[in-house]
Amino acid sequence: MKNKNIKILGIETSCDETCASVVENGRKVLSNIIASSANIQAKFGGVVPEIASRKHIEYIGNVVDSALKEAKLIFEEIDAIAVTTNPGLIGALLVGVNYAKALSFAVGKPLIAVNHIEGHIAAAFLESEIEPPFVALVVSGGHTLLYDVRSYESYEIIGKTMDDAVGEAYDKVARLLGLGYPGGPLIDKLAKQGNPSINFPKPKACEDNFDFSYSGLKSSVINFVNSANMKNELINKEDIAASFQKSAIDVLVEKSNRLLEKNEKLIVVGGVACNSYLREQLENAYIPKPIYCTDNAAMIASRAYYSYFQNDFADLSLNASSKL
Repeated sequence: MKNKNIKILGIETSCDETCASVVENGRKVLSNIIASSANIQAKFGGVVPEIASRKHIEYIGNVVDSALKEAKLIFEEIDAIAVTTNPGLIGALLVGVNYAKALSFAVGKPLIAVNHIEGHIAAAFLESEIEPPFVALVVSGGHTLLYDVRSYESYEIIGKTMDDAVGEAYDKVARLLGLGYPGGPLIDKLAKQGNPSINFPKPKACEDNFDFSYSGLKSSVINFVNSANMKNELINKEDIAASFQKSAIDVLVEKSNRLLEKNEKLIVVGGVACNSYLREQLENAYIPKPIYCTDNAAMIASRAYYSYFQNDFADLSLNASSKL
């Protein structure tokens, strides 16, 4: 079976991107289509779940058709259909899951359920030769996690956020500074013009383990800005962005490097892996192209490839879940 080139159609709708992709043998990306509603969400300062769900319904048919067209394939040439089932926004997930179930039934192809976080980790396999075991740092708007990945099917959490995810903290600080949404790229750009001269504190509760906490850092930035406003003091947004970014990223770097001392390989995935300062500080880590760090369906199809050979297929009772 492994002598055959296995082509999997992946579908991803966990948040505000409607994605479809065809990946061959878990590594070769034949197509990668993304339709985002981020420009609409930006008007509200963040993702509105109901709007995201409605846009998924509007986009998904064309996105899947475009993925097949770009891959120069028809449904009969696809070996399986993979879809994100959890975690994420439940309404958004249900659009993808129900579409994938209907498609699986209609074209007679097996259905594979994929965990979104395991999908992010599988992004490291796209167009690379890296293989487990390795340590994976998953950083995004909803998640900050450290995994011990022993094999393609073995994932163990060794560190997690106790409150806010790092990407969520970026979005909230960007909103505080009036920068807009999504906050990560905007703060990253602004930080390059500033001086990290403000000593925002690092979380004390997580010093002796591999967990993370960002609520305290977020609150420190809010208090700093509010205090300056109450005193009618001018604030330097560039310096605030640079100082916040240094505090937020340095914790990720320090804990990842501690694990790297005990392991040969570190990968960094998720939307925050696009951050330029993080990439500079973790130059020994493998970090996929930015297009594969943010939400996409190629990573879902890649993860599903390894389930395919375990005959780990889902039936039409498959459901979505917002939980990890």
